[in-house]
Amino acid sequence: MPKHARKRQKLSQSLSKTHQVDDDSRLEALLDDASKDEEERRLESLLFGKTFRTKGKAKKGAAWKDEEDADGEDVEDKNDEDMEVGGGREMENLLDGDLFFIDSGDANIPGPTFSNSDQSENDDEDDEDDASSSSSSSSSSSHRKARPKPNLKHGKAPAWHDPSDPSTSVSLSSSKRLRKLRNAPDEDELGAREYESRLRRQFEKINPEPEWAKKARLARVKKAKSIRTQGDENDKEDENEDDDADTSFDMQTLLNSTSGIVSKRSTKLPILPAGTINIERLRDANISSQGSGGCGDIKSLAFHPSDRVPVLAVGSEDRRVRMYNIDGHTSPLLTTLHIPSLPITSQSSIQFHPGGTHILLTGPRPYFYVYDLQSGTLLGGAGDTNKTGRLEGNRGLEISSFSPDGSILAVAGRGGYVHLLDWASSSSGGGIGSGQVVASLKCSGTGGGVSGVWWVPTASTGGSTLAVLTGDSEIYIWDVAERRCVSKWRDEGGFKGAGRVLAGSPSLGSGAKPGSNIGLINIYDSSTFGASLDTLQSTPKPVKILEHLTTPISSMKFNHDSQLLAVASREKKDAFKLYHFPSFTSYSNFPTLSTPLGHVSSIAFSARSEYMAVGNKRGRVLLWSVRGYCV
Repeated sequence: MPKHARKRQKLSQSLSKTHQVDDDSRLEALLDDASKDEEERRLESLLFGKTFRTKGKAKKGAAWKDEEDADGEDVEDKNDEDMEVGGGREMENLLDGDLFFIDSGDANIPGPTFSNSDQSENDDEDDEDDASSSSSSSSSSSHRKARPKPNLKHGKAPAWHDPSDPSTSVSLSSSKRLRKLRNAPDEDELGAREYESRLRRQFEKINPEPEWAKKARLARVKKAKSIRTQGDENDKEDENEDDDADTSFDMQTLLNSTSGIVSKRSTKLPILPAGTINIERLRDANISSQGSGGCGDIKSLAFHPSDRVPVLAVGSEDRRVRMYNIDGHTSPLLTTLHIPSLPITSQSSIQFHPGGTHILLTGPRPYFYVYDLQSGTLLGGAGDTNKTGRLEGNRGLEISSFSPDGSILAVAGRGGYVHLLDWASSSSGGGIGSGQVVASLKCSGTGGGVSGVWWVPTASTGGSTLAVLTGDSEIYIWDVAERRCVSKWRDEGGFKGAGRVLAGSPSLGSGAKPGSNIGLINIYDSSTFGASLDTLQSTPKPVKILEHLTTPISSMKFNHDSQLLAVASREKKDAFKLYHFPSFTSYSNFPTLSTPLGHVSSIAFSARSEYMAVGNKRGRVLLWSVRGYCV
């Protein structure tokens, strides 16, 4: 059926009306300046010669207002506040090609010269200068050159003034890269100060100020304003306090005094709390030598007795003694001693002399070595005698101990003997380690031998009292000056072969702690070791029995002031406990299940207990920092 001509005519008329409506709406959208951004209106002004109006500076369809107009002042003040917080938004719609450039300048244009006073001003002053200068230049006439109107605060006086600054000007039309600094299309010349603020503003647009920096800057400005509003009386009081503080650091006063410049360390001992301990894990003490194939089981650890020398001596299964400079970070290796003929087997195989000048090296041999720290030489110790039960034919010298003054060395021998070596005569006469055995102390019974020796720090005897633990769990107290036994008793709960380790406190007022082969540790009071056979009525009772470990005790060590006791057993993994004294309680936060202890074989504290070193069978020397002793 043929199509009707009338229907086609109506359809064409409706289509023409639709196109006409679309054209009218498109034209209205093109003429509506409210829906356009500043970039689009700026291009229209350049192409069609229309007057460019910035949003916020003038209303739609109105001309540019003068700077002194009342409405314009309100808008300008509002924009100044916005720029103080956000840095201004005049050029936020520029293209990336106009924002990112390298400002190399032009050779024909003289560069601006800036004074040091401009560079030394605070950031808050620069931001306020940027806001005031940008607002003043944007409100200027299109036929008039934009001149900066800085609103400077006189917080600091300039160090010097450059007379060429006011006369320096930069033309923005000389280079295309400088056009993005304009606030108006026909703006041309800028002063030195204004040019600097425009460059700073452009940089902040590309690299916005972080929120934390903005908050800190505003807080600093607020604090400065609050300080300025204080009264004169408060200012005078502050000045007097500052004068008093400056007087103590006056150079003339310092030069007129003979006292030390560096303050001395406080002699007051810190008191550690019970329950939890503030301790921090550090890098291993022997980390510098762990990558060289390993060193085997760590047998002995010893810190230098002086707190000024942070040196740790480490004796390992490979018959080497390595010394490290402990700093908590890298702990570099200082030197290595290799002694093939002397195995290192016990915790006391390495001992520093109390004077800190020598290291005693002992083992399961009837001789010892002495390393001179000052000369770096290794000396062999003799000491063979022809008397029965002395050093000749002895099983070894690995159990030994220096007296507190370092004049006598007590060495455990065979059959319950304890030999006393005159170390003072060897260092002053015939050489280190050449002293003679001046006496031998015989403990009754020969079944278990000697398991430990400890010099009792009693003030009445001048440090000449020696405590000896035998393998039969018997404790002997010897008066070294008179060569006689003043006290003797059997350790409570002990039996033959049960005595393993004897650890004594290095400070006055604390007792000894014998460790057994079943993990029990008996704690005796210090008065027990000062009692004689006449005054000792019955077997002393321990004041505390520690039962946390169930395997034989292999290592026990006190720190320098007897507030900490570290106990370990090498028979079981992670068998380590740290106790607080005098509460006799273990710390609940150390060690934890995640502490990588392993099989602990040796323990050592530094001279002031800042560090605690723990050696294990894997050849690692774990290091901790006891924060309570750190200054």
